[in-house]
Amino acid sequence: MGPILNGLVKLQSVENRLRVVKSKLARARRKVIFLENQLRTLQSEMEAKQEEIKLTKVQTDRLELELKSRDEHIAKFRAALNLAKTNKEYSAILTELNTSKADNLKLENQVLDLMKNVDADEAACAQIQEQIDAEMAKLGDLRKGTETQAVEYQKEIDEIQVEWDAASRDIPADVLEVFNRVAETYDGEAIALADQQNERVQSFNCNGCFMGIPAEVVNKLMTKDEIIRCTNCTRILVLKASE
Repeated sequence: MGPILNGLVKLQSVENRLRVVKSKLARARRKVIFLENQLRTLQSEMEAKQEEIKLTKVQTDRLELELKSRDEHIAKFRAALNLAKTNKEYSAILTELNTSKADNLKLENQVLDLMKNVDADEAACAQIQEQIDAEMAKLGDLRKGTETQAVEYQKEIDEIQVEWDAASRDIPADVLEVFNRVAETYDGEAIALADQQNERVQSFNCNGCFMGIPAEVVNKLMTKDEIIRCTNCTRILVLKASE
């Protein structure tokens, strides 16, 4: 290989190291984001429960107000029983009274059910709050640890970036542009080795996509110091034996 391909091979080595450390930094930050999302989910769940409790209490208050009004009607029916002048009138008032009492019993049961729901939701809120407190404590510790890691990773990234800049300095701008473009496509792996499959036959495969490399491309790799890309995956090819 000539200076251009040799330079790209060296640059690829630095690129790989740079990507590894950047990936570690990204993973560390993703852990924080993941925990933050979990915490937001719990907080949303808490808010939904609290809103449900609020609405249930409003409904309970409305039913209790209705019960109070019905109790007043029942008291009037009872008073009317004592004033009934005929059996027919007494029977009619008694029927109304019993009907109102039955309706009141239904309302009382509804109120009791609603109050049970409130108690259950408040208990659930207490449990969710415990989870929130635990997750917040965990998040605080994770953030501190991540900040320390991030400083170390960033320092390492900066050091490797200096190496990358030095390794890329003598590479022509157009070649470097192709390298960077292919590297972005394949998560940093811009270069692929041309592997000889059979020593007795000039048969080579790209180790990036494992597809065969045409003979004319192999001949160029052996004689030219320029970018030659795999016709299938478009990675930059270099001969394995020349590395």
